[in-house]
Amino acid sequence: MEWGSEPGAVRRHRIGGERRDGPAAAPQLEREALAQKPLADVCGGGARTRKRSGEGSGSASRGAGTGLSEARAALGLALYLLALRALVHLSLQQLVVRGTAVGHRGEFDARQARDYLEHITSIGPRTTGSPENEILTVRYLLEQIKLIEVQSNSLHRISVDVQRPTGSFSIDFLGGFTSYYDNITNVVVKLEPRDGAQHAVLANCHFDSVANSPVPYPPPLTLTILKQISAISVPLEVFWAVLLKGASDDAVSCSVMLEVLRVLSTSSEALHHAVIFLFNGAEENVLQASHGFITQHPWASLIRAFINLEAAGVGGKELVFQTGPENPWLVQAYVSAAKHPFASVVAQEVFQSGIIPSDTDFRIYRDFGNIPGIDLAFIENGYIYHTKYDTADRILTDSIQRAGDNILAVLKYLATSDMLASSSKYQHGNMVFFDVLGLFVIAYPSRVGSIINYMVVMAVALYLGKKFLQPQNKTATYTKDFFCGLGITLISWFTSLVTVLIIAVFISLIGQSLSWYNHFYISVCLYGTAAVAKIIFIHTLAKRFHYVNASDQYLGEVFFDVSLFVHCGFLTALTYQGLCSAFISAVWVAFPLLTKLCVHKDFKRHGAGGKFIAFYLLGMFIPYLYALYLIWAVFEMFTPILGRSGSEIPPDVVLASILAGCTMILSSYFINFIYLAKSTKRTMLTLTLVCTIAFLLVCSGTFFPYSSNPASPKPKRVFLQAGFRC
Repeated sequence: MEWGSEPGAVRRHRIGGERRDGPAAAPQLEREALAQKPLADVCGGGARTRKRSGEGSGSASRGAGTGLSEARAALGLALYLLALRALVHLSLQQLVVRGTAVGHRGEFDARQARDYLEHITSIGPRTTGSPENEILTVRYLLEQIKLIEVQSNSLHRISVDVQRPTGSFSIDFLGGFTSYYDNITNVVVKLEPRDGAQHAVLANCHFDSVANSPVPYPPPLTLTILKQISAISVPLEVFWAVLLKGASDDAVSCSVMLEVLRVLSTSSEALHHAVIFLFNGAEENVLQASHGFITQHPWASLIRAFINLEAAGVGGKELVFQTGPENPWLVQAYVSAAKHPFASVVAQEVFQSGIIPSDTDFRIYRDFGNIPGIDLAFIENGYIYHTKYDTADRILTDSIQRAGDNILAVLKYLATSDMLASSSKYQHGNMVFFDVLGLFVIAYPSRVGSIINYMVVMAVALYLGKKFLQPQNKTATYTKDFFCGLGITLISWFTSLVTVLIIAVFISLIGQSLSWYNHFYISVCLYGTAAVAKIIFIHTLAKRFHYVNASDQYLGEVFFDVSLFVHCGFLTALTYQGLCSAFISAVWVAFPLLTKLCVHKDFKRHGAGGKFIAFYLLGMFIPYLYALYLIWAVFEMFTPILGRSGSEIPPDVVLASILAGCTMILSSYFINFIYLAKSTKRTMLTLTLVCTIAFLLVCSGTFFPYSSNPASPKPKRVFLQAGFRC
């Protein structure tokens, strides 16, 4: 038996019936219909027979015998997605989009910033309270700031203060707790016009490294003791040199801010407002230094907005993942000024939902200072974030250059903007914002986004309403097939999710979880192929046993309409909830609808030929390209997190669920190709074979999760926590 094919007699009968036209054909159609065996109706039970010649007038319907070639359809769709993925990869590798006059006066110089970075990281791990953090790093920062002050333009005035605050605060993070700090260190620099300024913008970073970093190079007595430990088989001096780290989080941001300070201070362009640079020395032990500054420092009252520089990875592009709260003018400032934009309101809503177990100084300035701001972070290669591999040499110079270009441009824009002084007038409203492959940012008020979204919903309502309001004999058939198609699609998605979860649970139970951590393609081969195969299988069954007498074209249109309806439902729900991320659903509704309207006549006349497929895929270019762009960001963020999030929730279950969700989205507008194709047998067999081989290899323990490869390390993390009772 061949999947997706029809018996020759049924096919000839159906095609022949479709070609009959006019009143004279009606009696013959009835006789033929009565002669057919009843077909089981899986959507509502009972038996029924169906004969349809397509949705509209004319005889454009085609039989399965004239459908798409399975091999060409599968290969074409695979190559299409691979080409889009390659385009996304190319855009992500292009760190500096526009040429920058590196080293020229008034421009950010990444080479100088790298020199700062290497000096800071050479000090060693800088845990709060250690001499390396409280003395050596502070001394180096003050020395560099003094040199910058000597070189500064007479138009500007530089003031420096070393603050050592003591205080406490309660925070609703990690279950909620109260944090107390004593005599921690902040290095604060104020750059202002010679005549002073009443308003300021803050740039924040931290120079301390995470508390579970290896300890700094020991004093002589400790060194003598450690040398007596036989477990250390290499010279301790070499051993300690390997442990130097903390480059991305957050030494690179300190180096960027030093260079931005140098460029602004030597500029011949006068500032309207002050720029305050805060190098805080206690962020990793949960945001203490920023609290000490914003609640106790006398300059804090001048601040009207801030930019926070953070890291959740090592290098790559720095992502704007939080703005506000409200204050849409800040997003507009970034859009207008940033040379290499990379921003997403999706990241903002995901981060603020609490899914990602992390927080930044953004929260302190927002909650305790009531100040709006912009939060940026490097997100690439989170595998070595907070490990000994986080070293300066792993951060590309282009990453430093693009971050410096953006921070310099945005700070300069805010420091010369009239809106900073009267920011309270522009504080209301949220913004929808997203970059397009790092080339530019699209931003508009959320209220405008809601109007656009509901207009798209109305367009879909008109499109589907026209079909539901056809003459009664056609409407009944289409309506029933539409809702049956909706049920089949939802069943295929649900069973796809259940299938990959069963595989993930089994893999976890046999102790082979995280096999994909060092080989991500394994997750695609294991869970991705299983999800796709299950979706194709369910629709192949529907085509084979339920839609026996329906034409390929008719089914193609029905399942396109079903996918459109589902995405429209998501668009309505997200917009109703007030989520700015609803723009994604709007893109996934508007462009496919326009594509359908453009290719409808050609599809009716010539069927699923080469011209139709070319224009169809071209129309899907924007939604699928942006979807793959976001999917990259999702896996870039969550894959490393799953490797360090513990085993309370099996990481394979989470990753399998994410992959299943991505498969549902990407397959939605390609489901109709299952019904347009002659068969799906070879595709099913290929996917099943790949999934089976990957499953067997994973079960056998072929893929070790971790790697110490110097070129691309993916270390295992072990968290040890000691508790003491007073």
